[in-house]
Amino acid sequence: MIIDKSSLLIFFLVLSGCAALSTRTLDEQFGKADPERFDTPRSPSAGLSYRADVQPILERRCVVCHACYDAPCQLKFTAWEGIARGTSKDLVYDGGRLLEAPPSRLFTDAQTASQWRARGFSAVLNERDQTPAANLAASVMYRALKLKESHPLPESAILPKTFDFSLDRTQACPRIAEFDDFERANPLWGMPFGLPGLSQVELATLSRWLEQGAPFEGLPPLPAPVVRQLDDWENFLNGDSLKQRLVSRYLFEHLFLAHLYFDSDARHHYFHIVRSRTPPGQPVDLVASRRPYDDPGVERVYYRLVREQESIVDKTHLPYALGPQRMARWSELFLKPDYRVDELPSYALEVASNPFLTFSALPTNARYRFMLDEAEFTIMGFIKGPVCRGQIALDVIEDRFWVFFLADADFQQHGGEFLSREARRLDLPAGQGSDARFIGPWREYAKLEAQYLQAKSDFLTHYADAVRRPDLPWIWNGDGANPNAALTVFRHFDNASVVKGLVGGPPKTAWVLGYGLLERIHYLLVAGFDVYGNVNHQLLSRLYMDFMRMEGEFNFIAFLPLDQRTAVRNHWYRGAPQAVKNHVYGTLAHFDVETGISFQTDDAQQEFYAMLGTRLAPVLNQRHDLSGVSDVALRNDLAALAGVRGASLSWLPELVVLRVDDPPREARFFTLLRNTGHSNVTSLLREGRELLPAENTLTVAQGFIGAYPNAIYRVGRSEIRDLARAIAALSSENDYRTLADRYAVRRSDPGFWPTSDELQAAHLLAAPISAGILDYNRLENR
Repeated sequence: MIIDKSSLLIFFLVLSGCAALSTRTLDEQFGKADPERFDTPRSPSAGLSYRADVQPILERRCVVCHACYDAPCQLKFTAWEGIARGTSKDLVYDGGRLLEAPPSRLFTDAQTASQWRARGFSAVLNERDQTPAANLAASVMYRALKLKESHPLPESAILPKTFDFSLDRTQACPRIAEFDDFERANPLWGMPFGLPGLSQVELATLSRWLEQGAPFEGLPPLPAPVVRQLDDWENFLNGDSLKQRLVSRYLFEHLFLAHLYFDSDARHHYFHIVRSRTPPGQPVDLVASRRPYDDPGVERVYYRLVREQESIVDKTHLPYALGPQRMARWSELFLKPDYRVDELPSYALEVASNPFLTFSALPTNARYRFMLDEAEFTIMGFIKGPVCRGQIALDVIEDRFWVFFLADADFQQHGGEFLSREARRLDLPAGQGSDARFIGPWREYAKLEAQYLQAKSDFLTHYADAVRRPDLPWIWNGDGANPNAALTVFRHFDNASVVKGLVGGPPKTAWVLGYGLLERIHYLLVAGFDVYGNVNHQLLSRLYMDFMRMEGEFNFIAFLPLDQRTAVRNHWYRGAPQAVKNHVYGTLAHFDVETGISFQTDDAQQEFYAMLGTRLAPVLNQRHDLSGVSDVALRNDLAALAGVRGASLSWLPELVVLRVDDPPREARFFTLLRNTGHSNVTSLLREGRELLPAENTLTVAQGFIGAYPNAIYRVGRSEIRDLARAIAALSSENDYRTLADRYAVRRSDPGFWPTSDELQAAHLLAAPISAGILDYNRLENR
């Protein structure tokens, strides 16, 4: 056993009766805390590099739980500045707050550790005397790591109930003066929480880093070609004409969450676009606003590209390529067309929250084609943006559905004119602000939506009678080259995923989106959603999303024969009130024009799916399809696994990463996605009543889908059909435990970290641009 001098110090403190490190004791031992200690990092000593030695350990062992808004105690290990910031007992995801909370976004709402101290964050690094002993004994981070070393996980497959893995668990977040009490009360809660401890080598490296005062050498300089492209893009985004300024505002409000990179940069340095008070060539003076369209408080803002400083994690990674072709495309869409911008729109909330008012001067088709070009990114914003977690936010969608898009340019032109006329009926919940009331606004939104649906139905009917009935050419085919034309969305209870292609068999429902609907969802769930908002704002956003889903489904149903539409709607909304059904297809959303498609059977929905598959075949992304598995026998075994249906799947986790070992070949990875059957998805907080276990299905996808695996299974090549039979036979929690005993690499498994390292490496290798570090906050304990 290795005993370092810091361990001896703590040991002797215990013997001397001084182990209760109160603030007074800490002050006596190590001096008073200096909140400015980590405002500026110190450079590492020779032989130690934060980036080369420390950061890889943090990413493999700490970032997997401590990233994004759902990082426990808001402690983010994705950047040195996140560690220096420390912890907060305040929750970001708080569905019950009555008043909006102050935002606490790293690198945005405060810039230094001392500023975060003033906002209530407490240190996890030693801010007292900078001695090796103090840097360890007065560090929450070190104490938490040593606690795990002293008290490793119990030797049991399932960890005891003293471990609370629920997402809404009470968070302890002890300060250093509270750590002794925390340690006595929770001896098994060392870090990593509920997972095996670090290796001796890893712990020694982090201990040495902490002992030296947590030094950080900063980011390496950007390559000269990247700097040149950075300058080119900032110049492009900051033209002086009113037209250029309005276009840049539109681009910013749609790309502010993006991880921008240059397509010629092999190392993929990422940037994000911000609003600054200063123009290109000067240091960025950040406009830190709650929403991207809030009043910046200055006469003119400039759009600047700021280097991404955090580790790339899958659950927030939204990559978006920039390059010469992109710049030419945006110029073609927005700058070359002949139209005038006579004045810039207001930042008043009631205007800025409504894109149909704010950007009415921009051509509708340009806005739509901009969103279509990267439709997966657009939809991904709904999923990986600020609304990226929460059952309430996601129980509004089915567990799996396909998404298609309207194409007809003439239709979009007429649609743009219609949207301009209807703009005032398209107000969104963000127009009420973050401290919105609920009952009054909700009634008003429901009234406006009903009026809008009536107007839209009349518009569609008139257009179909006068111009053309809905037919296959109405569906965008990706212009024969763009794989964004078809997407699959998966819901995993309180999070979701979107991928290109039509993954799995035909789903229960599908959406068809046009510009108006796509834009409304973006401003509802991305630009306009405030994760720090109060419960009323969050409920209004969730209930309004009901309208969006139903409108997307209506657009799909409108392609089916008149005599089958009601039956399809009724199947999708079994048990729902008639008033709800009328929003999908009925007295509110009506369309009495016969389809222009010739159907041959009584199951037009499945026929239409087949037609769409044929129409989009040249552009369909098949990366996740089992048809891409070259080993025919393996493909057949996986197909048998995907064929499991029914109530037995209720015992299976939502999302499982399946590792298939077949030596001497490298391991292959697949994703098992449980699709829970629902009679409808209209109830708030009463989802259990709508469950239909007999309609559960399983999608087996090649590669990785989802950012939050619930379980990791490891099987031999010959065991896949055995796994399928075991899943099909599940009927109790004991059955599942038997299955997990055989196939699961549980969080308590001594070999968990080596398995994790191989899995994470395979994930990044398979998709080096789109993949990030997977998150373990939802790993089961079963």
